[in-house]
Amino acid sequence: AYERTCRYFCRKTNSVVVCVGYRLAPEHPFPAQFEDCLTAAIHFLRTAQDHGVDPSRIVICGDSSGGTLTAAVTQALVNRRDLPKLRAQILIYPFLQCVDLNLPSYQQNERVPILLKERTLVLGLKYVNKDLCLEELFKGCHVSEDRRLKYQKWVSPDCIPHEFKTRGYKPHPTYPPSKQMCEVAEPMFDPIFSPLLAEDSVIAQLPESFILTCEFDVLRDDGLLYKKRLEDHGIKVTWCHLQEGFHGTV
Repeated sequence: AYERTCRYFCRKTNSVVVCVGYRLAPEHPFPAQFEDCLTAAIHFLRTAQDHGVDPSRIVICGDSSGGTLTAAVTQALVNRRDLPKLRAQILIYPFLQCVDLNLPSYQQNERVPILLKERTLVLGLKYVNKDLCLEELFKGCHVSEDRRLKYQKWVSPDCIPHEFKTRGYKPHPTYPPSKQMCEVAEPMFDPIFSPLLAEDSVIAQLPESFILTCEFDVLRDDGLLYKKRLEDHGIKVTWCHLQEGFHGTV
């Protein structure tokens, strides 16, 4: 599916493009995909010159779940003193958090193909190999009070610009957490799965970033929230918003 896209990027940018054939879930559950991408990134950073590539000009790029992996790998590399620094990261409508599944974009676009709200969660649960009640997830019962308090400064409708709430948005009621749900959902709060939840000390070291969001996409607000976090830490962000765009538009 991505062969032509990668060849297009290669031609148009006059770049060497490396496409990682990482193992897929559910046969290989989380975090096998992240581990494969990180291994490939480290190998290429170490051997870039063998491929005629300047090690100081390497960019990691991904779309959708590939955007999640891009963000996670970029975060994992910030403290590696034995490797060249990444030049930039490119996140194309990435999935970045599972704390709030009722952000404005989730409400507005829950029935917009191809990434319906319910499908997003079904795929995410297959990825982490967990069996959780979708209705309870949508209510936020998987988020403990401690986590809710910690993450509200990063994941909240209050952090979304007003213009993205005009197309229909209602503040969602807060439901009490379920202890069982919280325990089973634990891996979903790992920054490898939800990069938006990384600590400030990691976010502050990230490279220059490009973030693409689409108006008709449940994941739109994940990109907007990450953009705000990066900018709050002084990271240079180039943001492209496709007003007529939808998930999978690449």
